[in-house]
Amino acid sequence: MSLSTIKNKRIVVKIGSSSLTSRHGEISRRKLERLVDEIVMLKDDGHEVVLVSSGAVAAGYRKLGCLSRPTSLPEKQAAASIGQGLLMEAYSERFISHGYTASQILITRSDFSDKKRYTNARNTINVLLDRGIVPIINENDTITVERLKFGDNDTLSAKVSGLVNADQLLILSDIDGLYTEDPRNNPDARLLEEVYEITPEIEASAGDSASEVGTGGMRSKIDAVKIAMASGIPSFLGDAAKPNIIYNAVQETARGTYFTPQEDSENLDVRRQWIAFHSGPEGEIVVSDEAKAEITEHKSLYPTGIEYVEGYFKKGAVVRIKDMDGIQIGLGVSNYSSKDLIKIKGHTKEEIADIIDVDPQEAINNADLVCHTSLAVPLLS
Repeated sequence: MSLSTIKNKRIVVKIGSSSLTSRHGEISRRKLERLVDEIVMLKDDGHEVVLVSSGAVAAGYRKLGCLSRPTSLPEKQAAASIGQGLLMEAYSERFISHGYTASQILITRSDFSDKKRYTNARNTINVLLDRGIVPIINENDTITVERLKFGDNDTLSAKVSGLVNADQLLILSDIDGLYTEDPRNNPDARLLEEVYEITPEIEASAGDSASEVGTGGMRSKIDAVKIAMASGIPSFLGDAAKPNIIYNAVQETARGTYFTPQEDSENLDVRRQWIAFHSGPEGEIVVSDEAKAEITEHKSLYPTGIEYVEGYFKKGAVVRIKDMDGIQIGLGVSNYSSKDLIKIKGHTKEEIADIIDVDPQEAINNADLVCHTSLAVPLLS
């Protein structure tokens, strides 16, 4: 089947550090150029491609004078400041040789948690894709503090996929898919070629990273796939070293694991993706058992179901919703400030009008509420 017979797609490709660097820790031009050439094949057939690329720290640490990958944050950031430039230079030269332009976008977690910056990032990437440019995205390791890190580019790629409404996410690393057990330890481990649901058994089989130059192990890849599936985005996990892996994965003929969201599962729109996976919750609301049951049935949260309000937040803030046992139920956008919620909690709509001078409404509308039980994926920690 020719790739040209497949409808044009918007594809996010994530490439791990080990897939780009030599065994000495420096950029392998051969590896990078082969992967770029495959992306070019997709571009030539009319597909849009966003590249999420690791490799900055791995590419830069030896030029920093380190014999092995640094462990301290300042050294990692210094290595990234060297390596990011080297990485982009290599990418840019190869894409230009094929007649395409690449752009660099460095992102931090706070760029996603701030709604305005999140929207700006989406608009910027859309303009680049409309102009035929290949956005190359990486975490801004040079300045990002630990508490604002995504943790790994697997997670970043899944969030970028939702940000740009991707049709497919390809996660490429040094392993050719998800196995029933760790194939390094058990030669009888079986490759799972198709997955429609991330079960507890699948999560239990996820191991750690096999590479010394990468940060994302199988666990992070499974977490990334869960985010993509909750957004209705099919994903693929495969070995970057296999010839034509990117091209064939789009055709669904590559060896690896294909993750397909179930047709009857709930898919989040862009707004609810932001609430679920990117926003920065500013407070907490503890609800009654009755309100919890209604929330899990996709109903709104009313002030009558609120037991406690914790933290200080304004109207329009994202808050955590917890049950009486302290277990998180979901996240939502509050229609009231914390000050007003404390006054009206437990009261009916008729009573609220006599307590505060506002039009009575839901505490959180169901359109602005994401319940984690309907997604089978962890929300923000």
